[in-house]
Amino acid sequence: MKCRGIALACLSCICASCAAPWVVVSADGVADSPLVRLHVFDCGELSFPDVSAFGLGNADTDVRRMFVPCYLIRHPRGDLLWDAGLDPAIVGQGAVNAGAFTMTYARSLVDQMDDMGLSPDDVEFMALSHMHFDHVGAATQFPKARLLIQAAEYEAAFLRPGDYGGVYDIQQYGGLAGNSRQLLTGDHDVFGDGTVMIISAPGHTPGHQVLLVHLRNAGPVLLSGDLYHFRATRRLRAVPTFNTNADQTLASMAKVERLIEETGAALWIEHDWALAQALRLAPAAHD
Repeated sequence: MKCRGIALACLSCICASCAAPWVVVSADGVADSPLVRLHVFDCGELSFPDVSAFGLGNADTDVRRMFVPCYLIRHPRGDLLWDAGLDPAIVGQGAVNAGAFTMTYARSLVDQMDDMGLSPDDVEFMALSHMHFDHVGAATQFPKARLLIQAAEYEAAFLRPGDYGGVYDIQQYGGLAGNSRQLLTGDHDVFGDGTVMIISAPGHTPGHQVLLVHLRNAGPVLLSGDLYHFRATRRLRAVPTFNTNADQTLASMAKVERLIEETGAALWIEHDWALAQALRLAPAAHD
């Protein structure tokens, strides 16, 4: 029997003798989805006294702190870094004043990975939800990772950064031009088995994307990028003033909400401070 790719549900018709090497086969010979592990890293914190730039009134939420995460998705066919946090140059400096907000970053992503016995060279793939400063900080420290980026985001960030009011800092991530890369034009199945899906969700930036990860025990999880910054953003469908396209943002919100309904995925708003306090951080894993 010729083996086919793994479906999202368990495949009952694949025998243990012919299963692809990344297929996990239970004792009764039934193929199961591969074991995917999701690690969450603390890659900094942002504090905002005023949240009006996020399309909210200051009375809409009392949250003023944002968690800045990095994620490592470990799949039998490779490791994927999703988002790269704040600039490691500010690690250990305490509160760094950036004008409208402050930044803190206690311990670098690379040091946290070292606790797991991993180095940047061990990571085969890297995908950033978008190229804003708080999502690309450590990206250039992963020169061997293949960059999975929407073509629209690559053009905006690398070829026309001046068209977007200074939100792209080519000097911060320009070294990524040396990484091998795959330009995407929509949704993308990272490992070819449906377990880790990049979902195109433009509007915050021209090539913004979110990530859907199917975990065997915890179930599907959707990492929001900056589609939503606060829980109030989702409740009110608020569009930040600095988004590149409001209509695209609202369409992406609708697309992602449909996906959540269809898959039953838990939405992890990446910057959600309260959620971050409830998550197990690396080296622990969600699986």
